[in-house]
Amino acid sequence: MILRTSTAGRVLAAGLAALSLVACSQGDARPKTASSKAPPKPYSRDPYPSTYRAYPGVPTVVRNVTVFDGEGGRIENGQVLFANGQIVAVGQSVNAPADAQVIDGTGKWVTPGVIDIHSHLGDYPTPSVQAHSDGNEATGPITADVWAEHSVWPQDPGFSRALANGGVTTLQILPGSANLMGGRSVVLKNVYSRTMQGMKFPGAPYGLKMACGENPKRVYGSKGRQPSTRMGNVAVDRATWAKAQSYRRKWDKYEQDGGDMPDRDIAMDTLRGVLAGDILIQNHCYRADEMAIVEDMAKEFGYKVTAFHHAVEAYKIADILKANGTCAAVWADWYGFKMESYDGIGENLAILENAGACAMIHSDDENGIQRLNQEVAKVLASGHHAGIDIAPQVAWKWLSLGPAKALGIADRTGSLVPGKMADVVLWNGDPFSVYTRPEKVWVDGALLYDMNDPKRRPVSDFELGQPGSGDVK
Repeated sequence: MILRTSTAGRVLAAGLAALSLVACSQGDARPKTASSKAPPKPYSRDPYPSTYRAYPGVPTVVRNVTVFDGEGGRIENGQVLFANGQIVAVGQSVNAPADAQVIDGTGKWVTPGVIDIHSHLGDYPTPSVQAHSDGNEATGPITADVWAEHSVWPQDPGFSRALANGGVTTLQILPGSANLMGGRSVVLKNVYSRTMQGMKFPGAPYGLKMACGENPKRVYGSKGRQPSTRMGNVAVDRATWAKAQSYRRKWDKYEQDGGDMPDRDIAMDTLRGVLAGDILIQNHCYRADEMAIVEDMAKEFGYKVTAFHHAVEAYKIADILKANGTCAAVWADWYGFKMESYDGIGENLAILENAGACAMIHSDDENGIQRLNQEVAKVLASGHHAGIDIAPQVAWKWLSLGPAKALGIADRTGSLVPGKMADVVLWNGDPFSVYTRPEKVWVDGALLYDMNDPKRRPVSDFELGQPGSGDVK
């Protein structure tokens, strides 16, 4: 059967079709409904926040002292005033409040507290037994997922030794160097606390410990795994940074646009932080050629090397380090204990300073941290014998402001500048003498050690009740 329509019907049908087309064309202009994408839920960048609270102090003025201000300045017969946890004034004369405690320092020196950028206290604590060995997660060459702070034992007696014998008020705790990427570091204030979070320097950036050279290739080559060569070291690093770039792009896009959340990878979270400039690279590396390769790798993947640690051949590439804004944290004279440390020289730090590079002393040792001032004295002597004379007050930068810069905390500590934390040491003589010791140590203006007051000698819970625990030796 054939259906026929009237002329009127055809006109009506055509009109309805036209209206339908108009409606469709106008549909795009109607207000859109809210996006169906889920709003982004960024992961916490600080899931273990600092709970540090400064110990109570009193307004204090130290008079008649030689002052090294930590920035290269020296004041004879000077005065230092601090109150409310901060430096208030430094000079030959300061206006101290009437209620300030007055300390006569005639014949003595005042400096900023020592900062050690390379320590394993708490992760390799004393007593040095296997049960305490928690610094190297040597289960794979890439362990950027581990955090040194999760191994820190606050009762390590090494913390109090560093304070009392070395005047150390701040220190960075690093994982060991078995791995190419050994994990995150943490910066601590050197105070007694029940938890590592109670020691954690508020707002200090995290670091990523990396390693070059012999250690990773020896550890994993002996297991028949990559890396087993220096070229294997670089290959594994590069492959890991390439993955990190991809991970960063996914999370950046998600946090900007929302949608489906990417899968979390705790190790890649750390590397993403490095690529974003929020986490600082602290790189164990000895040889000059390897440091230069790492600088090129950093440019390839868009990150910055904050500091090379140990860096016994840094003097060979002082110009390259300066051009890249990379610091060198070195020893005074450790060398020759393995092949990659063979070319170390006592003048290393002095040459770096003379070339205008960022440089500092470091310990990497629970005993060396107690005499970093004496290690600097050795560098001054080596430099002098080589014709490089550096003023003692300038050299103090290697102990305080230099490491503060490399830790991203120089705006808060590292020098005796009004407004900075009152991390202060009164030495009972020239601090570059082997006969000198800290007489008093203040952290955020609180007197935590006094060699003349047995009650001001910190002892950890671990030592309570042990023979001789009342003495810090």
